[in-house]
Amino acid sequence: MSGPRVNSFFLGNSSGVNFSIILSPVDEETGKLQLANCSGSKRAGDWNLNVTPGMNTSQVTVSLTRNLQLCLPNAADCCTTPLCVVETLQVLACRDSVMLAHLLIQAEIYANSSFTGNVSENVTIRWNQVFQPLGSCPCDLTAGACDVRCCCDPECTPELKQLFNESCFTGVFGGDVNPPFDQLCSSQSMEYTPDWFPFLCVQSSLNNTPFLGYFYHGSVSAPRVPPFKIPLQTSPGKLFTGYRQGDPIMTEENEYFAIPQQSMAGQCVGNAPVAYLQNFDVKCLINLASYKEGLPHDVRINSGTGDFIQQNVIYRTITDMGKFITESESLHTAEVPCQNVTFAEHYTFIWKDKNIERVNVTVFLGSLCDGEILTQRFTVKFLSLKSTNAGELLGTPGYQVGKPVKAANMNASDTFGSLNIWQPAGRGLCTLATYTPVLFGLDSLSGCILEVGINEDCNLLRGNVTEKLNSLIQATHVGKRDNSSYSDLNDWVEIIRLDPFNSDTNVSSGNLKGICPDIPANLNIRIIFADVGAVQGIPQQQILAVQISYSTVIWQFQCGLICENRISFLPITASVQFIKVPAQPPIPMTRFQINYTEFDCNRNDVCWPQLFYPLTRFYTGEPYGQCLAKGLSLAFLVLLAAILSNPWFSKLWNSSLV
Repeated sequence: MSGPRVNSFFLGNSSGVNFSIILSPVDEETGKLQLANCSGSKRAGDWNLNVTPGMNTSQVTVSLTRNLQLCLPNAADCCTTPLCVVETLQVLACRDSVMLAHLLIQAEIYANSSFTGNVSENVTIRWNQVFQPLGSCPCDLTAGACDVRCCCDPECTPELKQLFNESCFTGVFGGDVNPPFDQLCSSQSMEYTPDWFPFLCVQSSLNNTPFLGYFYHGSVSAPRVPPFKIPLQTSPGKLFTGYRQGDPIMTEENEYFAIPQQSMAGQCVGNAPVAYLQNFDVKCLINLASYKEGLPHDVRINSGTGDFIQQNVIYRTITDMGKFITESESLHTAEVPCQNVTFAEHYTFIWKDKNIERVNVTVFLGSLCDGEILTQRFTVKFLSLKSTNAGELLGTPGYQVGKPVKAANMNASDTFGSLNIWQPAGRGLCTLATYTPVLFGLDSLSGCILEVGINEDCNLLRGNVTEKLNSLIQATHVGKRDNSSYSDLNDWVEIIRLDPFNSDTNVSSGNLKGICPDIPANLNIRIIFADVGAVQGIPQQQILAVQISYSTVIWQFQCGLICENRISFLPITASVQFIKVPAQPPIPMTRFQINYTEFDCNRNDVCWPQLFYPLTRFYTGEPYGQCLAKGLSLAFLVLLAAILSNPWFSKLWNSSLV
């Protein structure tokens, strides 16, 4: 451990178990740790042991009680060296003087660098890169050794430099950090020098070079060096200004609040952080051997303002286990071990603005026996504090990323519909695959495998594949918003269906055995959406249109050495693509902008319509009065030049001199 506190867990029933902590010095002769016994206590030296018992898991916390500040002059109870604590600890779990488990801890803790006081130590001088190059020899990459071909390396002796003296690195990398630049009057690097170069070149020393970043502001300009002060160290993960959508929720220990979630590969990840304002509903398949306890429910959560709130937990017992136990590998006997485990956890976060007000948790417990497969379920739902209906978020009417797309079947008496994709299981066959809803804003691709024989009729195959794909879309309309009302047809957009076979298209029936063309094996779902506003700073997104189309393939039976009458496979897929468009169409170009492109400022370097831009109110580079005065002065000079260049003015001038 490298910090003053460390947590661990004791798995099993902790009733009657005595926990103790002891310091374990190393034997100087053998170099081994001394044998530990069960006669210790919960305090040893500067260390304390705290045990929080649970149902089947106990949290064991070891903490350091001493001060970790570096010693200042005339100070006590502090660290005399930067490496403050170097000790070896043992945590023992005993029952009736019998050791059940032990934990070995090697503690190396450094003193805190945050302090207040006078600093008298010498600090390393770091040059300001504006006035002097930060690295005078960039090719010096190895400390204490000579870098080959780096002639500016101070570790290279004259004897070593003779080996590569004619092939040294050139330019800035080779140590020439102040090379003559092209704008210098004495520079001869330019192959072609224009006639006006002597008039506009720079006459300066090499110390004043653009390679330093920018030029001097005067010959005696000095950098402003701030006073040496070490700020107090603060935890970068703590939130004191509120959460934003997508931010990970933090705990009191400055760690992520994690709940098992599904990864992109479809597997469950136990340490996935919960994101603010992003709901999810996941299911994980486990057995008794792979079961692991999650975060304890006594962990306090950062509300977003630096305060911490406790979870309100309600425990319930599962009565109908058939909904969770999906498969049994063997028949139950009296000798089969069972364990009380978590079947489901439902989290409800009550939020307001950028803060979390309350967290309600409902935990369902049940008994899982060896040989059974459990479908664990974890749900997270964010409800606005102003919401009166737990099913809808009145504070956020638009869609949020990761929420299911709302669908309806307006042609049925029960208008509830669904828009799903496949969630393969087992061997990936379509007969075993389940459905998962389409989540807003998340492009996805899923599929399953259909078993096909060599004598399959092509027309029946097309109908079977089309039926499988259409089973995913049990809806005629999709909700524009997340809180679309089923009684208001204006809240819904109709699904545009492009049938795989039009009446004008001749579909081949497939006369060749084992080959079927025009199989609609791919379902394409395109959803067009746009940002239509914001509620409490959270963007609200609305669905504008939904289109469903099919892509056809040519299926061919895959033969080995000989074509036997066996089963072949046809993969069918469903893809979802979200396309974001502007909320309002862009203003169309006028005929003048289309024909006269030389006046388009976006497609030309010279913009004549903006000739007098500095004289308008849109120019904010200088005060308007100063710009107007300069413009009038320029106009006066132009007018004066026009008058002086006129022939009649020269005649008038000559006549006045006579």
